[in-house]
Parts: sequence; structure tokens; C-alpha cells
Amino acid sequence: MKGAVNAGLRLLRSIRRPSKARNTRLLRARGETAISLVIRDAAASDIPAVARLHVETWNATHSWRKKGPTYELREHQWRDAFGHADGSWFCLVVKRANSELVGFAKGMRREYQRQGLGRRLVGYVARRFLSQGITSMVLFGDATNPSCGFWEALLGERLCSASGDFHGGYAWRDLRSLASLCQGE
Repeated sequence: MKGAVNAGLRLLRSIRRPSKARNTRLLRARGETAISLVIRDAAASDIPAVARLHVETWNATHSWRKKGPTYELREHQWRDAFGHADGSWFCLVVKRANSELVGFAKGMRREYQRQGLGRRLVGYVARRFLSQGITSMVLFGDATNPSCGFWEALLGERLCSASGDFHGGYAWRDLRSLASLCQGE
């Protein structure tokens, strides 16, 4: 039941999101295209803008939460990250022609990858869902992420749009098979 309620809430929240067509029209009205936006490495001088954008995007994504992170918190976190520029992480920003930042991504190397921890974690998730009477699961990620191979190795079924496009969603219709695949993990 809780899964159905969460799915309903996700649907309601997604209705408020602007469509691709609407956003394309807005870009064109400003004389922009997706190609005209520049992606580059972030610099320490971007910290205030990235912190503001981080707060805005988090709040927009999690609008149903009463209180999100503050600008001060995000600025502190970004200053701390840039203070440890040891090559273990990177940040890319998307900027408009007027230098306004409109997007960012932070990536990190993880020394814990390829140690079986992801498989174990997924096994725990599957068994927890099963213990709650939930027998299926859907996961959404980035279709271009190399981790897609991981989900496919765990027999995740690719979810495709009506036109056959894959956008990063995977489904497990019977979590018992996933739990047994990760058994002993």
C-alpha cells in the first residue's frame, strides 16, 4: 500500500514539472538552445553560484519537504570540497552566455567500488522490501551511467518509453529472484 501511495505522490509531483516542449520554447524565447549552453569545470570562484543553485534545485526536487538546506550550509559544503581539491572529485557546471549557472554535477571516485558492496546493499534492499510484503521494485538512474551494467548484471529489466527509448529505469518484477541472486551477500 505504501508503495502505491508513494507512486501516486511521485505522479502528482511530476505533473507540476514543465514539459520538454515548454522548456524548449522558453530557451528559444531567450535566444538560447541546449547547445548554446556551455559545460565546463567548476572553479572556486563558482562557489557562491553553485551553492545558490544547489539550494534551488534541491528545494525544487524536494518541494514536499518543509525545510531544505540553507545557502550557508551549501556554501560551507562547497568551500570544504574545493578546499580538498585532491583529484578525488570533480564538479562540472552548465552556464548561459551571460555566465549564469543553470546546472551542475559533482562526481567522486569511490575506493569502495567493485568490492561487492553494491550487490550486498541491493540484496538487503530486496529482502527488506520482501519482509514488508513488497514484491517488485523500480529504480531510476541516468541512462548514460556506466553503472547501468551493474543493474543489468542483477537482472534489472530496462524500462523503455513507448517509442523504445531507454531513460535509465530498471524494474524487478519479482524481488525473490533478486534477493536470491544476492543471497549470502
